[in-house]
Amino acid sequence: MTIPDYQTVMLPVLKLSATGEYKVADVVDRIADEFHLSEEERAALLPSGRQRILHNRIHWAKFYMAKAGLLASPGRGRFTATDAGRALLATNPDKINVARLMQIPAFREFYRNEGKAEEVDPSPSTSSGEARAEATPEEQIEAAYQALQAALQTELLERIVQNSPAFFEQLIVDLLVAMGYGGSHKNAAAQLGRTGDGGVDGVINEDRLGLDRVYVQAKRYAEGNVVGRPDVQAFVGSLVGLGATKGVFVTTSSFSAQARDFVKHLSQRVILLDGQSLTALMIEHGVGVRTSRAIEFKRLDEDFFSEEV
Repeated sequence: MTIPDYQTVMLPVLKLSATGEYKVADVVDRIADEFHLSEEERAALLPSGRQRILHNRIHWAKFYMAKAGLLASPGRGRFTATDAGRALLATNPDKINVARLMQIPAFREFYRNEGKAEEVDPSPSTSSGEARAEATPEEQIEAAYQALQAALQTELLERIVQNSPAFFEQLIVDLLVAMGYGGSHKNAAAQLGRTGDGGVDGVINEDRLGLDRVYVQAKRYAEGNVVGRPDVQAFVGSLVGLGATKGVFVTTSSFSAQARDFVKHLSQRVILLDGQSLTALMIEHGVGVRTSRAIEFKRLDEDFFSEEV
């Protein structure tokens, strides 16, 4: 069973609200039980990792039905069905969705003021239209953000491959320093970049005091040129010869399944960093990218409106 979209949970939420006052947290498990969701589906998070998907979808179902006058808020964070909501339930509807809410003047006015009139068609002609209709506003934002991130990662990889091996080594220095390794650019650069030293491309301090060191191997490969087990095995052999216990193998391409399986059973700690992981870390730590625009989203502060003493 897949997690129901926010329109699908509207009717179950309204039915529950007709039996009393609830908070979203009170109805999550009951909705999950009704749709026979697994533990994994109940715990699934939005891409931001800040909220559970089901919790978010119930919130938006509640919000939209409140705008339609079907739900009221009798107390802090609580909701219950209004007379209009109960009247709608009395008609025994098979579902409640945005198209149904659009028949209510108050909701139609709200929806158009929010600039969503173009999304009202209850029968989108494309799969992308269906996805937009089923996704909450937050999920649409999350999906757009993920698409932009994926496009940026692709662009970063293209630019890295176009530059020289020396540029790639300096990029790794910048990234490791941004992540807290090496102490400073000067100290990191003094270690990393000494290519061909014992079968590794460089060594960098794991901490500012130099109490432990991490050995690095870098392969600037084009997409499709997969790093296999022999290359990784040779790197591990170099670590053994140097008496090292930690290594990072960085590539702009990817690693074979055999290579990834090989490092799982080593006494040394070896991290394989492929192109996708590399660019994700670059974005996270601000290496090779800059902020184009920051958008801030605010939520209602329930504490501000509380009159409890």
